[in-house]
Amino acid sequence: MAEPLLEVRDLVKHFPVRRGALGRPAGQVRAVDGVSFEIQRGEVLGLVGESGCGKTTTGRCILRLVEPTSGTIHFDGRDITRLSRRELAPLRREMQIVFQDPYSSLNPRLTVGSVLGEALSIHHLARGARARARVAELLELVGLSPDHARRYPHEFSGGQRQRIGVARALAVNPRLIVADEPVSALDVSIQAQIVNLLQELQRKLGLTYLFVAHDLSVVEHVSDRVAVMYLGRIVELAPAETLYRAPRHPYTLSLLSAIPALDPDRRRARVILEGDVPSPVRPPSGCRFHPRCPMARQVCAREEPVLRTVAPGHQTACHFAEEIVGGVPGEASMPDRHRPETPGGSGGTSASPLS
Repeated sequence: MAEPLLEVRDLVKHFPVRRGALGRPAGQVRAVDGVSFEIQRGEVLGLVGESGCGKTTTGRCILRLVEPTSGTIHFDGRDITRLSRRELAPLRREMQIVFQDPYSSLNPRLTVGSVLGEALSIHHLARGARARARVAELLELVGLSPDHARRYPHEFSGGQRQRIGVARALAVNPRLIVADEPVSALDVSIQAQIVNLLQELQRKLGLTYLFVAHDLSVVEHVSDRVAVMYLGRIVELAPAETLYRAPRHPYTLSLLSAIPALDPDRRRARVILEGDVPSPVRPPSGCRFHPRCPMARQVCAREEPVLRTVAPGHQTACHFAEEIVGGVPGEASMPDRHRPETPGGSGGTSASPLS
């Protein structure tokens, strides 16, 4: 297999928690706690999970917008985790981001032409007439008119602003784009247009995406492979078709069961999770999902499962992955389980898998 464009190994990002007037350390938020994956050239890897699971932090660590606590990030075979700001500057052209909020990610004081031209100027790609021609080309590439370069962000709709955000990311001819929930702030009627635009640009320009989202329907539509995160860790990683057809982790199963399905043949038995997501400051012992897992047993509270291969190209972090067949837990796994007792772990309330 060819060398991946991006290789992440044991990525960790902890944020300190400080209290009191003197700001004394009082713990750490384990936002990302040992994440590893690869992305091949031209591939789309979907990264999904509940709000607060560490998806966005992972994407920003990869771009060094947030400095990792530990771990390594190799881009095109080069370790970028220890590069200085000056050494990293040329690589900024290779890796770009499309932000979630199209309203706050554009400078309201600059025209669209200035927003796009700023990237060209910083990286010494074009000036003057050449820059204006490139701005017009970028706007047409994302489905806007060159005349829009003279307008300000407040004159555009949310979908148009996100197209401008995509154009800004494309301005420096990147190879990798981190799409950080690029459609979650848009109307449903506009989401499909932006998703189709991203797919068209990938085919036309040979782009590689890390597509961060919590909408599993969108991720299924755009991704080649999907990684599922829970409380700072990847719990399942598989080709998109395999993961949606035959998930092997109870958390993935619960997420998929929450997707509305109009076709009766595609509806899944609803899996309602108990309690709330544990605090990333004090994650549970053993498997982090066990306080909410319908398959949990005593071993789940004692031993943390490793991300292991259960089928070709399919990895999962569950002690009992083999008992989930065709996306359905075996009967022996469910009613007669011995749930480990965890303080405050059973709120008894139904919680939607996605928020």
